Amino acid sequence: MSNTAEAVVFDHDLSGGEAGSERLIVGEKIRFSEIISALSVALDITQGHPQGHCMRTALIGMRLADVLQLSAVDGSALFYALLLKDLGCSSNAAKMAYLFGADDQLVKRSGRMIDWTKPGQCLKHCWKHCAPEGNTVDKLLKIAAIARLGVKGGQKIAEIRCQRGAEIARMLLLPESTAQAIYDLDEHWNGRGNPRGLQGGEISLLGRICCLAQTVEVFFTAYGIESAMDVARQRRGEWFDPQLVDALLGFKNDANFWDQLFSDDLPQVLSQWEPDDAVLLADEACLDRVAEAFSKVVDAKSPWTYQHSTRVAEIAVGMAREFDRPATVVRDLRRAALLHDIGKLGISNLIWDKPARPTPQEYEQIRKHPAYTQQILEKVNAFKTLAAVAGAHHERLDGSGYHHGYQADQIPWAARVLVVADVFEAMSANRPYRDAVPYEQIYQMLSADAGKGFDSDCVNALIRWQKQNELEPRVEAQLREVERLLAEL
Repeated sequence: MSNTAEAVVFDHDLSGGEAGSERLIVGEKIRFSEIISALSVALDITQGHPQGHCMRTALIGMRLADVLQLSAVDGSALFYALLLKDLGCSSNAAKMAYLFGADDQLVKRSGRMIDWTKPGQCLKHCWKHCAPEGNTVDKLLKIAAIARLGVKGGQKIAEIRCQRGAEIARMLLLPESTAQAIYDLDEHWNGRGNPRGLQGGEISLLGRICCLAQTVEVFFTAYGIESAMDVARQRRGEWFDPQLVDALLGFKNDANFWDQLFSDDLPQVLSQWEPDDAVLLADEACLDRVAEAFSKVVDAKSPWTYQHSTRVAEIAVGMAREFDRPATVVRDLRRAALLHDIGKLGISNLIWDKPARPTPQEYEQIRKHPAYTQQILEKVNAFKTLAAVAGAHHERLDGSGYHHGYQADQIPWAARVLVVADVFEAMSANRPYRDAVPYEQIYQMLSADAGKGFDSDCVNALIRWQKQNELEPRVEAQLREVERLLAEL
């Protein structure tokens, strides 16, 4: 993902009057698949995959479905399972970074390239990736800690990931067969997969297709078609359903199909594989569910970010009501707030969970996350304005913010609200290297910078709303999440 996002020019008045009365989402008949395809990129970067991994996996899986002549109902369920197979992936990011003492994204990506059921391959992987900046003793200590987890420990980590993904799929009101496929993603034909060790036909057919398709995509993208087919053959009857491997090999020589996986417009290519009689359109309630679901993916990445997005949304909505804005605008602002940190999924937990202030180099990585947010969200045509607002949550009136360095008249009202809500919520919570700041102290800091960094009206709206509603800080929830993480390790 590039480090910059294209600036969006706001052509409405930002200085007063009816500013802030415009919708952030503009469009009719928004396809649910368009939204999910775009947001699947966030899952790609969480797993350390190149952009488009989930969409390419979906293309492979849907081609298999075509060969198998799945029904439209099953095809639609499979379509979303393939795109959303990694919904639970953020739930183990902190664990992987802690266990390996390494970049969780790199560990996850490289882990997809080995057969982790083979002890020799696992040991080589651990030796390469454990404590990469440490000495031999550091590496051995990390490897010993991973070994102590044993098979059951690994199954537990996989189970949490699979359960979380299935739960979020249900939140989106997708078919139960979609949720089941996500839950079965890492089960193997020979019964040596995770989390339940299901065997053969015990594994849902859609789950078996997802398992094969994702592995083929990883090797195809990294090494080409021959390597991908070799892995499928080698794991036939072990990881993969033999019938599915045979179906895959049947279109190995279809060069036109495989060339499509390199398309610059994967969403358009993928849309051709969505079952026509099962196309879903996103109404207002659906947009709410999508924002809520992906906020859970974001907030699960670290115990320190637990509930951050939902709290920012609650605060931003409260502030917006102080301005008496239209309900439709407030609803859009809530969605932007829920999704504002989706770009954080592209930054390693080694940085987010570090028990010390970030170094200048690490801070440069952190500063990229609003750009990532904007790039992901603006892949949905109807989300262009929402994407720009969400991506502006670290801008400041005096131009000292990031990632665009906007100044006052370039920052729309909705983004000004989001900036203040985000700062207030973040400061009132713990971070790995500091305790929460008391509310009264935050009020003083915001007021001192009102009119310079922060919009004065937004600061006043926040203070009025907070004193009326007395929202409790999320410190206790954070500490419970930290304790849960340590218990699982």
